[in-house]
Amino acid sequence: MTKVKTVTASMIIIGDEILSGRTKDANLTHLSLWLNRMGVQLKEVRVIPDIARVIQDTVNDLRQCFDYVFTTGGIGPTHDDITAANIAAAFDVPFVQNEEALALLLKHYGNEKISDARLRMTMIPQGASLIRNPISAAPGFQMENVFVMAGIPVVMQSMLLDLEKRIYGGDRMLSKAVHVFEGESYFAGILEEVEQEFPHVSLGSYPFFCNKRYGASFILRSQVEADLEAALAILKLKIGALGRECFDGEAEL
Repeated sequence: MTKVKTVTASMIIIGDEILSGRTKDANLTHLSLWLNRMGVQLKEVRVIPDIARVIQDTVNDLRQCFDYVFTTGGIGPTHDDITAANIAAAFDVPFVQNEEALALLLKHYGNEKISDARLRMTMIPQGASLIRNPISAAPGFQMENVFVMAGIPVVMQSMLLDLEKRIYGGDRMLSKAVHVFEGESYFAGILEEVEQEFPHVSLGSYPFFCNKRYGASFILRSQVEADLEAALAILKLKIGALGRECFDGEAEL
């Protein structure tokens, strides 16, 4: 029996501005691709408001369910940046000024430019370790399996560089694809047959309309490379047996 090591993660996107549509989230795709390279599967994403109880409950829920939890947003210098304080509340630890964070900001800005607003960004849950921010110095932090990062995409992405040696993944998820110029319903039966034959393979169907032609891309995903290749080969044979032609890769739209 094939043994597969699966490591999972969830993401919490925090911010009223996301829910209102004022700001478009640009972090989800980047984080999911980064995690996949690390051998971690992003299994759930929640978008929540800047409400203390909601942040606490969501963090406490997800950190029990997944190996890793990543949050973005709400760690800036203004009054509505309440994520850090509520991570402390979720873990029931004091919310204190972190000497290492203070030193980083003093070095970056100098004594004359350290305002009360910037000092807010040196407040960290007691016992947390910092996540370095090479863009603007104000750090994120790690509390057990929860990683708290900035919402600004370029800053969040730079913080991930500091996490590459802290994340331990499992078997990477691999993928293969074929596409056909035919409605997906025509292939429903054989898609189900292939997925049932290979328990370690998931098979998704994604319809498209391109150059006035309907079609579908079939994406196979698995942590077991041999099963992935075998399932792809059988899917191609079954499509051919229906008298239809398939093409490697996803359709170029």
